[in-house]
Amino acid sequence: MTQPQAGAISRYFAIPERGSSIRTEVLAGCTTFLTMAYIVLVNPAILGQAGMPVASVAAATCFAAAFASILMGLVANTPLALAPGMGLNAYFSFTVVQQMGVPWPVALGCVMISGLAFLVLTLTGVRQMIVAVIPPYLFAAVAGGIGLFIGFIGLKDAGIITASPATFVTLGNLKTPGAELALFGLVVIGVLSVWNVRAALLIGIVATTLTGWLFGQVAMTHQPYSLAALTGTAFKLDLGGVFGLSGKKGLGLFEILFVFLFVDLFDNIGTLVAVTKRAGLMDAEGRIPGLNRILMTDAIATVVGSLAGTSTVTSYVESAAGVQAGGRTGLTALVTGVLFLVTMFVAPYAQLVPLAATAPALIFVGGLMLMPLREVPWEDPMSSLPAFLTVAMIPLTFSIANGLAFGITAHALLKLLRGQATRADWFLFVLAGLFVARFAWMSVA
Repeated sequence: MTQPQAGAISRYFAIPERGSSIRTEVLAGCTTFLTMAYIVLVNPAILGQAGMPVASVAAATCFAAAFASILMGLVANTPLALAPGMGLNAYFSFTVVQQMGVPWPVALGCVMISGLAFLVLTLTGVRQMIVAVIPPYLFAAVAGGIGLFIGFIGLKDAGIITASPATFVTLGNLKTPGAELALFGLVVIGVLSVWNVRAALLIGIVATTLTGWLFGQVAMTHQPYSLAALTGTAFKLDLGGVFGLSGKKGLGLFEILFVFLFVDLFDNIGTLVAVTKRAGLMDAEGRIPGLNRILMTDAIATVVGSLAGTSTVTSYVESAAGVQAGGRTGLTALVTGVLFLVTMFVAPYAQLVPLAATAPALIFVGGLMLMPLREVPWEDPMSSLPAFLTVAMIPLTFSIANGLAFGITAHALLKLLRGQATRADWFLFVLAGLFVARFAWMSVA
């Protein structure tokens, strides 16, 4: 790189002003990529259970993460990388497609519409209203509930837990090849993590897959790869089918869009606060510079991701690893995106990775997502009851929507009965009323 080129890059990203250097930003981008590259293998494994072609989803995952991260770097100049979100991909696959019976092309249409709605809410300022009525402890509870949801799915995929007619769930047969392989992978990921290895999840998945091949537990077949794999999901979304959602699918479009919107919103706000605070980018009043540009980038990325063929794209808290390595500007996100773009050339090989190899990553990530629960004031019943209902109902009903509904309704009801309701809470009670109507409708549907 010539000195004029380096100077232009430094000026564009304001690298000197933020106390960084091009070398540091590049290393930080590589660090962020290594910590979140596991999504290239895990996301196809989850969406594949919805009937989507695994190789195509892998390519779409890389493309969406690349586009979103590069756009975030160039437009918002923030060291924040994005990719299809954990939790939302599980909701897409297990709730929307498998439980509600929505075909995956229609579900992709819902993802696109939710992205467009997010963009409109950001431009009109409605987003601020939504954030204002949700107490911070419910943000934490949703994150924790999704963590349990993801962990539960990982344990189920591994065969470590299984269905039981007497107790609903019980311990599975740990001597089965899948359970043994998954437990091995969990040990590998755990050991690498306690030694602070950045790519612990990715290494763990690859090591588990190779071990399965060596011991004959996974059949390795030759699968030629090509970027043409992306065509299996690209532009396959069914927008026309979206508006036909009704009946026992739960209030159909409204419910699905609500979850996609709210969880994406919660993910973004929580991640933004964590990453920008660690990077020292917040102003003296605790505001995030360029917040609207960041949220608009996320919304556009979700729309593009749905066109490519993947679930909702959102900010990744693993971006904090890049910030820890010194990343302070959008160049970090740009480098991460370029690395995802390069990974597209081998992404279709994700179809060779068994569920037993990705299950340990789900279990481990699920555990990490419980960290925000420490922000809940558990000693206060006003907070602890709604938070508990949120955390418990998400995994136990296999529905993020139910967890949100119980948590927000309980919060509104307790606030009303304690005499703390004000005129400013009108939007909260509107949301709670809609949730009550939803439950009433579901009970007679």
